[in-house]
Amino acid sequence: MGDLLDHLRAGLPDDAILTDPDITASYANDMASFCEAGAPAVVVLPRTTAEVQHVMRTATALRIPVVPQGARTGLSGAANASEGCIVLSLTRMDRILEISPVDRVAVVEPGVVNAVLSRAVAERGLYYPPDPSSWEQCTIGGNIGTGSGGLCCVKYGVTAEYVLGLEVVLADGRLMRTGRRTAKGVAGYDLTRLFVGSEGSLGIVVEATLALKPAPPVQLALAAEFPSSAAACEAVCAIMAGGHVPSLLELMDGTTVRAVNDMAHMELPETTEALLMAAFDTHDPSADLQALGELCRAAGATQVVPAEDAAESELLLQARRMALPAMERVSTATMIDDVCVPRSALGAMIDGVADIAEKYDLTIGVCAHAGDGNTHPVVCFDAADADESRRARESFDEIMALGLELGGTITGEHGVGVLKKEWLARELGPVGVEMQRGIKEVFDPLGILNPGKLF
Repeated sequence: MGDLLDHLRAGLPDDAILTDPDITASYANDMASFCEAGAPAVVVLPRTTAEVQHVMRTATALRIPVVPQGARTGLSGAANASEGCIVLSLTRMDRILEISPVDRVAVVEPGVVNAVLSRAVAERGLYYPPDPSSWEQCTIGGNIGTGSGGLCCVKYGVTAEYVLGLEVVLADGRLMRTGRRTAKGVAGYDLTRLFVGSEGSLGIVVEATLALKPAPPVQLALAAEFPSSAAACEAVCAIMAGGHVPSLLELMDGTTVRAVNDMAHMELPETTEALLMAAFDTHDPSADLQALGELCRAAGATQVVPAEDAAESELLLQARRMALPAMERVSTATMIDDVCVPRSALGAMIDGVADIAEKYDLTIGVCAHAGDGNTHPVVCFDAADADESRRARESFDEIMALGLELGGTITGEHGVGVLKKEWLARELGPVGVEMQRGIKEVFDPLGILNPGKLF
């Protein structure tokens, strides 16, 4: 430990090094359940690329693992500490270096909070679409590490589609530039996309060049109530097959609707078994909403409520934003799954989760980014009850198995981390895992970058 600290202090200011066990313990976990974590030897909080390089050179020289972290809002254990590691917290690297309306790019450090960037570019008439639910806390570096999504994915896509270029500190401390800031560019292998979703296992992102869009018109929303999840999913399929491009298309099943009702007293009818929320940010959103409302009624919606203006739209969308806090009130603990299936299989996925909830005698609510088939089943359980905790974990695994059976993937936006390592191997197959491990070895031959994650 003394040798490690001597090496770190040679290139870092004193306030960038935390060694108090009570403090370093607070950096051990992200927000995932059932994910083991070790005790870090030290936490470092660099402010510059040179300081990150110094940390990685030290780690390489001493063969000490490094776990990069952002705000630790992740849900897969990807930011969990390894025993005796250096936790490399990038939250102090929080500068927006450039916003260019001409090139439509922003250049940022990894510790910039998503919402801070979104508001800063909005002041320039621009738009950074990726908006994870934790956007008020999560950082751009963390979003890149886990390939985050958000409510707007159905129209605007996920984080990977907005990362044009990166500066990355490699395991041995060298600095590498990937990608570009031009509108087009296909020179060489796409190493930028390789780093997005790599969960800090290939290198440390210290700067990102992000694509921006012109600010869209203010969106208008509607909410449609359905007597079953199957009917709501039929409406989703009709909307997408009809060529509509909503800026938001979200669904909550009956369990989630009732939890939101209990928490917020929104006076939704108890007969509502699914609530579909849609929005358009087109130049004539009222016409788009009318067409979508007709499709919802044809699929069996019992009520369709369009908003008259932006303020009413915000009120309608509050129910969706309350989904996770409401489910967290149901029991003492939750596991939030993240399974993405083809849109055509969305109804089968939600009905299958209901069957799993019944089988394991658990409350499991589903909210979903319905427009892209990304479901978030929330398993509620009593963490103090060993049998209930076991059933929760088994139900979680069964939900992932169901997603794969339906042609889906084990994660749409939360990443793999510790929680889903076994399931990643099942999804990729032995050859796929072998290739991925080979890539890891090229970038990190000593295996010191975020060990124990992904594979």
